[in-house]
Amino acid sequence: MAEDVLKLVGYCGCYCGLCGVRVCFPKHAKQLKEILHQEGMNYWYKYVPSMRETFPVFWKFLEDLTKYECSCRTGGGPSSCQIRLCAKKRGVSVCPLCEEYPCNLIKNYNKVYPTTIEDGKRLREIGLEAWVKEQEDRAKHGFIYAHIKIPRKGIVWA
Repeated sequence: MAEDVLKLVGYCGCYCGLCGVRVCFPKHAKQLKEILHQEGMNYWYKYVPSMRETFPVFWKFLEDLTKYECSCRTGGGPSSCQIRLCAKKRGVSVCPLCEEYPCNLIKNYNKVYPTTIEDGKRLREIGLEAWVKEQEDRAKHGFIYAHIKIPRKGIVWA
């Protein structure tokens, strides 16, 4: 399987090109940085005692976010992610190709990202390369996981 096809496919079966961290964070961090700069915040923070120490750290954080491109295949995300560790242990390139899919880890993940299991079934049905093309098409039409993510406390997969 070509590594370039997997580049933006997480072990969980999500497509990184639809992730808010990758799609939204850099864009919004850049916009916020530009607004702060236009308003002179990167200069006059020095005159606000409560910002003298924190603003440079915040500014660096925004700068880092403008360049952020995480991918679990390139070291992004938590190194202790149970989904990633399980997939590697089982020798599967992506969870939907595992014979036990969907396992409890994926079922929990699906509680937060509700398209995960159905997307995984689709990947199995049409194959990885065709599925990636479908995900690229979703991205062109503005689909982002963050728009449908369901925040839940106590759900652990990482």
